[in-house]
Amino acid sequence: MRAIWKGAIAFGLVNVPVKVYSATEDHDISLHQVHNADGGRIRYQRRCEICSKIVDYEDIDKAYEDDGRTVILSRDELKSIPAENSHEIEVVQFVPAEQLDPMMFEKSYYLEPDAKSPKAYVLLRRALEDTDRVAVVQFALREKTRLGALRIRGDVLVLQGLLWADEVREASFPALETSVRISAQEREMSAALVDSMAADFEPEQFTDDYQLQLRQLIDAKIEQGESLDTEETFGAPAAEAGTGEVIDLMDALKRSIERKRGAASGGVGVSDGGGGAAGSKAKTAATKPAPKTATRSTAKTAAAKTPAAKSAAAKAPAAKTAAAKTSAAKTSASKAAAPKEARKGA
Repeated sequence: MRAIWKGAIAFGLVNVPVKVYSATEDHDISLHQVHNADGGRIRYQRRCEICSKIVDYEDIDKAYEDDGRTVILSRDELKSIPAENSHEIEVVQFVPAEQLDPMMFEKSYYLEPDAKSPKAYVLLRRALEDTDRVAVVQFALREKTRLGALRIRGDVLVLQGLLWADEVREASFPALETSVRISAQEREMSAALVDSMAADFEPEQFTDDYQLQLRQLIDAKIEQGESLDTEETFGAPAAEAGTGEVIDLMDALKRSIERKRGAASGGVGVSDGGGGAAGSKAKTAATKPAPKTATRSTAKTAAAKTPAAKSAAAKAPAAKTAAAKTSAAKTSASKAAAPKEARKGA
């Protein structure tokens, strides 16, 4: 076993250092969720509802909501609460064991002496044995202030967690308030049935039949070859796996492409002889007179742009658009020749 907590029992002026261990464990077979179609693992993700990002555990804080307002509490703020930092199991009362309602019992913990000499530990255990009482204690564990009962099990001190009084509900059932008549014969027969089933309680006699049958089912499926390679059930890591945000983006892109195709087939949005910034530059160039001192580099640059215009025209999907861009390319070619004619005239 591994200690989950260290502290000390405060018994008057006596301090008893102890280590705390979980006294119970779950024997259930651990199962996880998979997709019934391909056996892929189902993972739960901590996703922020504002930015839609998957958030690491270390970036998560706790919060309290009240009347439409949310108060965020950081880990440092929670740890600053005095009760959270206490590692003391304070004995506050010694009470008869029969006064503790089993309804209040929670998880049990073993206490191991955590000192070179266990004398103080043994002294407290003997005090409980001699007085035949249970010590009521208060302690803090896992961000909660708790109530507990300190009792003996064999030679070990056991800390039994207790619910607070306001955590136990009151039973109020109208059906139990009605008057019911039970005959003496019925009571005698019930008592006889109880006597016939009377025995000493031995926990080892009872087994969890469901878990045994579940194990038999799992073993039978393995023997029959009805199993998958575990590595095949793991997909991409959370950071690389697809998210709802990506799916929405792909859907939006698909709709945009379909809308563009529909517009092109209907004759809407066809290039206007260069279109946009390129078209406006062509119109501006047409209104300006040919420069008198045009250089060969300028003519070569215009000629270099001419094949690009022809290539763009060849890539246009619609025949009308291709024709329009071809005429635009011829216009650009004639403009490219204009500087040479101007130079000859000069």
